Amino acid sequence: MSAEPQVSNPTNVVVKNHVTKTSSFRRWVKLLLKSKTGTVGFIIVLLVVFVAIFANQLAPHDPNKIDPANMLKPPVWAEEGSSEFLLGTDNLGRDILSRIILGSQISLLVGISAVVLAGAIGVFVGLIAGYYGKFIDNVLMRIVDSFLAIPTILFALVILSVFGPSVTTLIIVLGVTNWVTYARLVRGEVLSIKEREFVKAAHSIGVRDSKIILKHLLPNVVSSFIVISTLSVATTIILEASLSFLGLGIQPPTISWGGILSDGRDYLATSWWLATFPGLAITITVLGIIFLGDWLRDVLDPRSQGRN
Repeated sequence: MSAEPQVSNPTNVVVKNHVTKTSSFRRWVKLLLKSKTGTVGFIIVLLVVFVAIFANQLAPHDPNKIDPANMLKPPVWAEEGSSEFLLGTDNLGRDILSRIILGSQISLLVGISAVVLAGAIGVFVGLIAGYYGKFIDNVLMRIVDSFLAIPTILFALVILSVFGPSVTTLIIVLGVTNWVTYARLVRGEVLSIKEREFVKAAHSIGVRDSKIILKHLLPNVVSSFIVISTLSVATTIILEASLSFLGLGIQPPTISWGGILSDGRDYLATSWWLATFPGLAITITVLGIIFLGDWLRDVLDPRSQGRN
């Protein structure tokens, strides 16, 4: 009597996939909670993202509304403070808290968008240079060296002075000036990975170069890319704030943390809150991103596993 054929049950496959995803999620949560700095960083980043998404709903006042009757009001806990303006007002009577909340949108938009652009360029160049090597590698790495020879902020100042400051221009400039970091990192990873047996086996059976790059090399450099991208967001936020502070970044009436700092620099001696609170917002956000990036490095880098 012949054995009955085995029929796979789709329900069992779905259940197994669900269990795998659940266990993987629990593992990440456990690793996150195990790290104090990682947990703090994640909470800060989550809070900043939440504030940026719902900024219009969270802002207690119109951030651009000029109110001469309430100019330079101190924070609520100061002697002349008002509960209407928790963090005080600026020299035009605008609510500082509302401006900081709205400014988070631009800081995250520029930070994330510039990093995505820089990452896309850098990963592409790094993959091509590392995989093909020889002449192509030499040419691309000399271009990388040329970009590294020019200070990022100086290059950004020149480009913004020529083309004029705007959100789009700022994102492009910061993306174009920061791609070299990704290119060098990915190239180094690819030079090592392409010597492994599975890549040589794929090449020997005639697999196309594009398929080897996309299916064998790219997935193996993703973890390093995630780590450096996270840390680069913090650097980009500082660069955006610096350029806006100098008047070559985000222009009024668009609100940015660097712009708020620039507005308050002339009042540091008499109205300290104008520059202090946006400065704290930048500092806390950058520290949160750095803490989260440091945790991701420890988790994703096999060489750091022993420290967890």
